[in-house]
Amino acid sequence: MALPRTLKHMMLFNNGTSYVGQCASVTLPKLGRKLEAWRGGGMDGPVKVDLGHSDDGIELEWTLGGLDLLVLRQFGAVKADGVMLRWAGSYQRDDTAETTAVEVVVRGRHEELDMCEAKPGESTEHKIKTACTYYKLSVDGKEEIEIDLLNFIYQVDGKDLLAEHRKNIGL
Repeated sequence: MALPRTLKHMMLFNNGTSYVGQCASVTLPKLGRKLEAWRGGGMDGPVKVDLGHSDDGIELEWTLGGLDLLVLRQFGAVKADGVMLRWAGSYQRDDTAETTAVEVVVRGRHEELDMCEAKPGESTEHKIKTACTYYKLSVDGKEEIEIDLLNFIYQVDGKDLLAEHRKNIGL
């Protein structure tokens, strides 16, 4: 019998600043490809061709308790990759006790700041949506996926999927 890896602990860092005790939740980016149906002569049905990354972009959503001035001050970031966030998670299997380290690093800028409902005498939180130009997922220290939209980099499992294209266009 095997049990799944379950997230046991996590931490979020904003440009190196730890949110220990403050970060309530993180919604990690959804990765998507833009696929378009193509049906040419001699084909009995369509095949979806890959046109690159999804037009929805890469977004990280996160929630903090209390009030954080760093995030408020970053809202005016001019550079598309002006803010770096690092999420670290520790997963564990309950059948073997084996732990797995997962890390997601993104760079981008905050698209939305939601200060949520404010009531005296009650906990407050605010939600942040960060639009990302860079994404890297590592598991147990091994880089699994890296996407750098500004620098035309897309790597999966150590394979550079855009190397030939960069070469073909002189990059």
